[in-house]
Amino acid sequence: MKAFEKLEHIQSNNNSILSIGLDTDLMKIPEFLRDDLNGIYSFNCSIIEATSDIVSAYKINFAFYEQYGWRGIEILQKTKNYIPSHIFTIADAKRSDIGNTSRAYAASIFKEMEFDSVTLCPYIGVDTILPFLEFNDKMVFVLALTSNPSSNDFQNLIIDGEPLYLKVIRKMNEISTDENLGFVVGATHPNDIYKVREVAPFNYLLVPGIGAQGGSPEKVLQANKNRNIIINVSRDIIYYDKTENFAELARQRAEYYRDLFNSINFNFIKNNSL
Repeated sequence: MKAFEKLEHIQSNNNSILSIGLDTDLMKIPEFLRDDLNGIYSFNCSIIEATSDIVSAYKINFAFYEQYGWRGIEILQKTKNYIPSHIFTIADAKRSDIGNTSRAYAASIFKEMEFDSVTLCPYIGVDTILPFLEFNDKMVFVLALTSNPSSNDFQNLIIDGEPLYLKVIRKMNEISTDENLGFVVGATHPNDIYKVREVAPFNYLLVPGIGAQGGSPEKVLQANKNRNIIINVSRDIIYYDKTENFAELARQRAEYYRDLFNSINFNFIKNNSL
């Protein structure tokens, strides 16, 4: 099964467009798990066990693991392996480099670590993306318009009458198909999602920025018009509680987001079919 099909399948089966970001920081998990780095793995396993039936994906941000060197990479891999095989996985690595280096990154993430998808930074050029697309059973999510405040420094620069991020999307769609190419668009830019959908109506969007960063689910999903999307929530789910009941309460918070997203989408369909 190709990654695109796997994602469609799990979203349908779990009735969920929610991704949980396992961006796990040792100093933010419950205190009783902070004795050593294995606490991160125990924390991740508890979150996965509590939520795997109500999500469509888990996104693992490599930086939170790479900061601990080889021990962190080991925990990252063990966490990925603990995720049930039918759940979509996102390597939030934001890789970007030329030729052979990109090819090595792609082999690491797709072949050795066996992730379903990866986030990539396109601003070096197309040749940084092509080695990942050679794995045509996987997916790539190209950074288009990110959720951080300084994204406007470059991504919204107007070139030949349109912002740079739209030119990136157009260029990427020239070299790939919607089935293995998606785009990262931050929830803090809901008005721009309308523009994205004009040039990329069928690609999956991976949308961070809901929760701690203040993005509006209503504005994002209205702009998306019930098209292919994954909405990621990290801190507002995994750190929702710091007691021994953290996993149970993380589940309740995940259910809240899943149901909220579904309700907004349902109302959009209902209102636009009248």
